[in-house]
Order: sequence, then C-alpha cells, then structure tokens
Amino acid sequence: MISPRPTTIIDAPRLKKHLGLDLTLASETFQYTGSFKFRAAHNVARNVSNDHIICASSGNFGQAIAYASALFKKKCTVVMPQNAPKIKVDAVREYGAEVDLVDVTKKSRLDRLAELAAKLPDAYVASPYDDPLVIDGNATLFDELLGLGLEFDYIVAPIGGGGLVSGLVQGAQRAGKKTGIIAAEPLLSNDFADSIRAGKLVGDPDESTTIADGARMMKLGANNWKILEHGIGGVVEVSEEQIAEGVKLLFLLANLKSEPTGALSIGALLAEPDRFKGKRTCCVISGANADPALYARLIA
Repeated sequence: MISPRPTTIIDAPRLKKHLGLDLTLASETFQYTGSFKFRAAHNVARNVSNDHIICASSGNFGQAIAYASALFKKKCTVVMPQNAPKIKVDAVREYGAEVDLVDVTKKSRLDRLAELAAKLPDAYVASPYDDPLVIDGNATLFDELLGLGLEFDYIVAPIGGGGLVSGLVQGAQRAGKKTGIIAAEPLLSNDFADSIRAGKLVGDPDESTTIADGARMMKLGANNWKILEHGIGGVVEVSEEQIAEGVKLLFLLANLKSEPTGALSIGALLAEPDRFKGKRTCCVISGANADPALYARLIA
C-alpha cells in the first residue's frame, strides 16, 4: 500500500546567500498529489470506516483525498470554488473523485458541503484542516525532520485553515521540542493574525482574492485554534508582492517549482528578515500545484 513520501530536504546555497540567512528547505512539492495534503488525506482515508468521503477544498486537499480514497477503495466528492485553478479541478477528477463546483460569491464552499452532508448522512465529512486525523497526519512532517537529525530554531510554514501549522506544533510538543513554529499568512487573508491580535478566533466576511489560493480561508479551524492559540511561535503577514517574489526566488535560486501558497514561507523571510537573522530556519514549501499561466507570469 502506498504511504506518504518522505519530505525532500534542499540546501539552496544561492538562495541562502541572497537572503543572508541560515536556511533549509523542506519541500513537499514531490509528495503524492504535489503537496503536503496527502499526509493528512492518507491518514483520514486509512482510519475512517465510511465508504464515501466528502470535503470542500480549493484544490490540494481535494486532490489528496481523491487519491487516498481511491487507494482505500472509497467514493469521494469534492466541493470546489468555480475560480479554483483548472489544473487542480482536472487533477481531482483524474484521481477519481466527483467535483461539485460552487460560485463562492453566492454560496460558500462550507454551505454547499453542509447541503451534501444532509443528503449523504453515511458519508464522512473530511475537513482539510479542522480534523484531528488531518492534524495528526501533518504532524508526521515534524517527526521526519526530527528523525533526520535536523533541529531548527524556527520552522516557517504557510497557514490557511491551520492544518499544517497545527500539525507541526503538535509534532514539536509531542517530541518535547521548543522549536518555534512560525505561520506565514497572506496579508489579504489574515484571519489568523487577526485572531492572535484579538485573543480569540475571528474570521473574514468572505474569501479573499490572494494569489495564494490554498490560503483563501475565512476562518481558522476550531481544533487548529486550540493548538495554535498558545502553541504558535509567531505569525508573519505576507504581501502579494512578497508571495510572488518567493515563487520567483525558488525558481531562480533553488531550481524549485512552487505554487504561490507554497512560497508563503519564503515570503515571510522577505517580510521580516530581521526575525530570522542568525537563526537556523527551515521553510516548508507546501506544494507545487500552480496554475501554469499564473506561474509563468510570476517567474517571468
């Protein structure tokens, strides 16, 4: 049976020199389905007894749960926004899942998912982030880094719903490590940063238009907030220009393809370089499922 691939550790000397930082890349771009989401999806599909799994996703979790469901011979339906990158919609279908497209200007993905759940009471509703099985699956990334003997002052990772970052925090806590887990969040979709400032979970009124489509979340997951409220090492808000520059730097100086969401961690270094000076820093490059036309514009 297929299991998640080990992360790819990259030492990128040109990128390190350009940024002036002690930097290591942990790339999930070579993971099955092209992002870290397969870790979580595999853990969900392996552990639930339901024959049908349904979820809402902007694309990466949809691809991952579609493939994982096929591996465990389960039916899968994925609710996706109409403006999701075509490459992600096509991939979800190719992995064998049914795609339910929704106009998010009229109805949210979660509202449509609730409608489906009411019609399919025997299906398992899988959150891409707000699910203990998802969080535990993502925690395996920290376990791997530790198993390789790699210890860092900071691990920087993108945040949308909070599944990856809360998994890393959970992994660090489980191992008794004081590694600072830093969340990199788009400034245009900064509900987590707003929540940290408010001291309570708050959300945005609608989905943002950030180019980091994997982080277009209106609100962090409740399970994720319980872990991150006191466990997060910090959050860095990243502008659209810094996200785009992160994509370009990874291409030019690390020979690595990344989608905009995956480059958020590099964008965080650009946004707050002084925070990381003199620190052993690992940037998680979370995925590579970029829309070809957008990617071409970003690296040009």
